[in-house]
Amino acid sequence: MNEHHLATLSAALEEELPAAVELRHRIHARPCLSGAEAPTRDLVLAALPAGSTTKVADTGAVVRVGGPGPAVAVRGELDALAVQESTGALWTSEHPGIMHACGHDVHLAALTALARAVERVGGPAPLLAVLQPREETYPSGAQSIVEDGLLDREHCRAVIGAHVQPLLPAGTVACTPGGVNASADEFTIEVRGRGGHAAYPHLTRDPVVALAHIVVALQSLVSRGTDPMAHAVLSVGTLAAGTAANVIPATAEARGTLRALDGGDRDTLHRRLARTAELVAQTHGCTAEVTIDHGEPVLHNDEALAAATLPVLGSLGLRAADDLRSAGSDDFSFFCERLPSLMMFVGTHGGAERLHSPTFLPADARIRDVARALLAGYLAAAEITV
Repeated sequence: MNEHHLATLSAALEEELPAAVELRHRIHARPCLSGAEAPTRDLVLAALPAGSTTKVADTGAVVRVGGPGPAVAVRGELDALAVQESTGALWTSEHPGIMHACGHDVHLAALTALARAVERVGGPAPLLAVLQPREETYPSGAQSIVEDGLLDREHCRAVIGAHVQPLLPAGTVACTPGGVNASADEFTIEVRGRGGHAAYPHLTRDPVVALAHIVVALQSLVSRGTDPMAHAVLSVGTLAAGTAANVIPATAEARGTLRALDGGDRDTLHRRLARTAELVAQTHGCTAEVTIDHGEPVLHNDEALAAATLPVLGSLGLRAADDLRSAGSDDFSFFCERLPSLMMFVGTHGGAERLHSPTFLPADARIRDVARALLAGYLAAAEITV
């Protein structure tokens, strides 16, 4: 680790924090939903150092800081959620029904502070400030950026991210190697039978009964179909059938999600889900059609990058948390598929509510923690990949 860069950038980062707090308040007060983040993007661009700026993924942008050459990207998410805020903050959302309930305002402020510090005192490698849209919805903003090829054209060698996490104590960071967020896919099961009068079920092929048995059978896919030491979860979220109490409908539908922390389990569960639905439907004289919409892949942290970052976190005054893995998903995983990447989880516990809650409001002090975590990842990536 270059001690000079660590010392100078750490000091410069401290000087940027007051402006970063003010920026966080402005971002939080003016949240924008996924796909409509241009005002947030422009607000952050105005605070970032002047540099080569490329618009990407419709409402996103990438800003190069520090000159030409192989670079390290640092991601910040632009979008907010359709949640009515009830934090009581002086800088509460000015847009009814929209708020930054997932910490993206904190991430953007921290990224801006880091970019300004690198521009002022220099760094071991150019920094690409990635202002990413559509993290909270589809189509994925990260996937769009990867498919655009912009990171390749910018000679990017690694991607760094950090996310606030109320499950962890403030002042701690989880820097976990390997899979840390699950793949997330949505499925739809449509069962077709033969409808009719509820008084004459023997003349029908009841898709509701068939679907009910399918939903129960699916519960064994994880409990009896995957390694007990692996991590996977299948949840059925919606059921729909019929329009009248005394009519057996011709079709019934279920929708749900399937998540796995191992890519092999993901593929296997997809196949078994479809086969189970088809065979159970057949036993009830019905047919089943399964559609799976692929979402985010497994978010896999690069082992070497995680190992190199951990001691830098300690040098910056952040305590290492226990390994943290979650069945939640993040489209940062698309960067992980393309380049060595690292997503860290930064603790906020100490008053902050759960993620996506109307009361979620990490303290301004967490901007410092996120910025230091991003600095640690940037320095480690520059040392081992550039």
